Amino acid sequence: MSSSDFDVRRIGGRIGAEIVGVDLNIDLDESIVREINAALLEYKVLAFRGQRLDDAAQIRFASRFGELTTAHPTLPSADGQPHVLPVDGEGGVRSNSWHTDVTFVARPPKITTLRGIVVPPYGGNTLVANAAAAYQDLPDELRELADRLWAVHTNDRYHDYPVPKSASPRYLEHRKLFTSRKYQTVHPVVRVHPETGERGLFIGSFAQRIVGLSGTESRDILRLLQSYVTRPENVLRWRWEPGDLIIFDNRITQHYAPDDYGDLPRLLHRVTVAGDLPVGVDGKTSYVIEGDEAPHYTPA
Repeated sequence: MSSSDFDVRRIGGRIGAEIVGVDLNIDLDESIVREINAALLEYKVLAFRGQRLDDAAQIRFASRFGELTTAHPTLPSADGQPHVLPVDGEGGVRSNSWHTDVTFVARPPKITTLRGIVVPPYGGNTLVANAAAAYQDLPDELRELADRLWAVHTNDRYHDYPVPKSASPRYLEHRKLFTSRKYQTVHPVVRVHPETGERGLFIGSFAQRIVGLSGTESRDILRLLQSYVTRPENVLRWRWEPGDLIIFDNRITQHYAPDDYGDLPRLLHRVTVAGDLPVGVDGKTSYVIEGDEAPHYTPA
């Protein structure tokens, strides 16, 4: 495609649009990519129905927005595809907590793409929340407090998630791999978007405590701020069909996959674009406490 003959159709009042008339199986003209990126910055998440991509096409599309990360800092990639992370619900491995991807490293991904491969006949949706709208919803006093806070993000969060009695071997292996290398990184609670200048709440389930506060105080404040992110008016629910692809701005959104499809199979493939160091309202950048800046995962 070399001309802007596609439609951008809003699908949420505060977040989300569907792109109609773009075939991601072909190499897109740079002008089309710029328009898609502009729509992404505005709507935070874009959806493409029925694309039926393979891994190579998903990688090609994602790479138009920047250098790619590898699949994950600790989890294995899809066979023969170092940039592709299988998001597979088999064995009870579910991402049913609100999070922004990989915020436990210094440079979390800029953009996430998800492609539906095996979709259950019911449930298995993906919810995406607008963290900028959440910030705007805060009362002035709470917004001023949030502007000053920094939070420790870590992948070692399983102490809050006891092992289920019915845990499968695959779940136990996933849990072990996820924390096989420990990371702790301090990020601003309010991140300034590097392209739009918007402020958004940069928290989610990897954010475990507030710098300078006790665990109890941290949990109370994070729970309060998180409640603004997940208000229904700030959330888009995407109902998957096989072949769909969604792309969201990982710098200013959170997402969640409800565990509501029983033992049915569900498989998505994830490819992410490398990001930069988050910047707070005061102009300071994120820093590492434990681990490294994960250069094997995302280039500096």
